[in-house]
Amino acid sequence: MKTHFIKLFNYNRFANDLLLNAITDAHVPPKPLQLFAHLLTAEQIWYSRCHSLPNKFSSPWLDYAIEECTQLVPECHDQWISYLNDLTEADFDKIIKYQNFRGDYFQDSLADILTHVINHGTHTRAQVGQQLRLAGAESLPITDYSYYLRLLRSGI
Repeated sequence: MKTHFIKLFNYNRFANDLLLNAITDAHVPPKPLQLFAHLLTAEQIWYSRCHSLPNKFSSPWLDYAIEECTQLVPECHDQWISYLNDLTEADFDKIIKYQNFRGDYFQDSLADILTHVINHGTHTRAQVGQQLRLAGAESLPITDYSYYLRLLRSGI
């Protein structure tokens, strides 16, 4: 499982970098950047939950400047990869207890949370892409997982 999730988080970094470049290269309204900031905030929130750390965020909807996003993409990736590398196979079945922003308590396996983080990133990147299109972007980067795998296999 560890190898699988490391591959997925590396894909997440690849796709985040591509979309961040699209946001940086375009003169766009604030919505795409707000969505991208939400993606990064959510990654940090889930990371804290996996470590049973107190929540340092007042909302999952923080506003980051493009410079902050540029800094957070590699930081978030590096902390997740470091965490994943330290896990044993049994850790993926560990139950993580957490509280959402409404105060409700939940628990999920670590593997399910990691899957959620990746799926949330994919979903939110699609929303960013939609907003970029609405803002007039003529093309968007290819962020499909299958495209990423083809690049990996080709050695690029």
